[in-house]
Amino acid sequence: MKGKQKRFLRAMASTMPAVVFIGKGGLENAVIDSARDAITARELIKVKVLNNAPVDPKETFEDLADMLGAELVQVIGHNGVLYKAKEEPKIILPE
Repeated sequence: MKGKQKRFLRAMASTMPAVVFIGKGGLENAVIDSARDAITARELIKVKVLNNAPVDPKETFEDLADMLGAELVQVIGHNGVLYKAKEEPKIILPE
């Protein structure tokens, strides 16, 4: 993914609320299923690692992106943005 495309997605995600929350259980099956459903429906999601989670946020976002086949767009503190295009994408990325 090119820098211009990542900037475009980061700008879109800046106003979005987090839709997936990772708590003290870490990456449980329920969290992974929830993230899979959300990214399938939306293409672009924001994920938050709660303060009581015993995991490293960056590693957790990378692992989750690998599990979902998604692209990790951004990590800021405890928030991460993931993107996965559909076959017929709603979000049209710049060249």
